[in-house]
Amino acid sequence: MSRIWKMPIAIPEKVEVKVNGNTVEIKWAEGSLSFDFLPAVEVKVEDNNIIITPIETAENANALWGTTRSILSNMVQWVSNKFKKSLEINWVWYKFEVAGQKMILSIGFSHKVEMEIPNGLEVKIDEKLKNVLHISWINKQLVWEFTAKIRSKKKPEPYKGKWIKYVWEHIRRKAWKTGSK
Repeated sequence: MSRIWKMPIAIPEKVEVKVNGNTVEIKWAEGSLSFDFLPAVEVKVEDNNIIITPIETAENANALWGTTRSILSNMVQWVSNKFKKSLEINWVWYKFEVAGQKMILSIGFSHKVEMEIPNGLEVKIDEKLKNVLHISWINKQLVWEFTAKIRSKKKPEPYKGKWIKYVWEHIRRKAWKTGSK
């Protein structure tokens, strides 16, 4: 069984971590993030490390211990390195357009699909490959959620090959049904 939740989280240089009650605030040069944890765990900052311990009398303390540790670890890790996800669009007339805080998708409907880009997210179209979209930001959850919303607008269709997919994802193509004669 994994014991990762027991390990302290190292705080990198130029990152400041403050714990106020049940809120952890992480500050760096570009901004700050905050996380409200449940009172079943205790969070302390000691010797440039974040230490999370469960409160033994609390219900679900062990489950919240691991969850809180992973969320704080992700927050500390990506304030210095932004989290990045890439989507690929595949079909002749399909395309992405980014105009300010709106993203316009042309994906085979009778109308263009407009999506509001959440504050802070950086959305860029690849300069070399015009069918690839890069989404990055320090909040891993926000990046995954927004890319999943975009992908849900046109899920992979394995027969014709029309889709919006993650760059790393492999869609297995299927042959059309031939029928018997």
